[in-house]
Amino acid sequence: MAGDALMTADSTPQDTLRAAASLVDQPLDIAEVALAFAAMDRPAVPLERYRADLTAMVDAVAKRLTDLPEESSAGDRAACLGQVLSGDLTFKGDAATYDDLQNANLMRVIDRRKGLPVALGILYIHVARGQGWAAEGLNFPNHFLIRVRIGADAVILDPFNQGRSMDAPGLRGLIREMSQGKAELTPALTESAPDRHVLLRLQNNIKLRLHQSERFTEALEILERMRLLAPDLPHLQREAGMVNARIGNLRAAITLLRSYLDDGAGDPADRHRTAQLLQEMEKRLN
Repeated sequence: MAGDALMTADSTPQDTLRAAASLVDQPLDIAEVALAFAAMDRPAVPLERYRADLTAMVDAVAKRLTDLPEESSAGDRAACLGQVLSGDLTFKGDAATYDDLQNANLMRVIDRRKGLPVALGILYIHVARGQGWAAEGLNFPNHFLIRVRIGADAVILDPFNQGRSMDAPGLRGLIREMSQGKAELTPALTESAPDRHVLLRLQNNIKLRLHQSERFTEALEILERMRLLAPDLPHLQREAGMVNARIGNLRAAITLLRSYLDDGAGDPADRHRTAQLLQEMEKRLN
């Protein structure tokens, strides 16, 4: 796997993110990158134990698979993920304290055995790939799902809810529930999401909650981490500029927003609003 070379003995979490960024939309060692994000909030905590936990999860599912008959279906095999992770190891979706920031830190998710859909999904993807299966996140909104491919068959799983298998009626019901009846299931909602997008989605959960709490300086720190992984995404550069402006870092905001405009990125409406804000800030500094 391309992500296997992300870490060396003296790598920092920042090094890991920059190395992952160079792989663009290739498959990554998705759990290792998620641990790098987590370690930036817990720099004194060694990662070795968490890597050992991840290996143990892979091994536990492999052992469970040996108990299945050779003619077992892809669905039966994929179900072993939920049986081990949710059943034996008690990982679950944290519905009670959903907005707790610990739910998006993979180290704390492993410690507490609970987390957000995307954090649990990263564990499921990692463990599925450890069995030699293809596994990917989906673009399903508001509730992260994964797809596991075993041979010619594919199964969609819900890591937040014991790794249950999701068929078409279940997906239709979920999207109606998530959208309060305003959206219907379309093929685009079950398209695969590159690993980098999955990891950005994990961090975006943290950023949004910090914004909601008006902790804008901390939200900016998360944005800068996201930009280490995805320095080529213009919307992150623009958002970093806007948050810098909000907390009064006008020079940093001007540099970021001017670069965003110079690159020709964004839709016309965003570019117009950005140009107006940039003009206002430049006047304030003159």
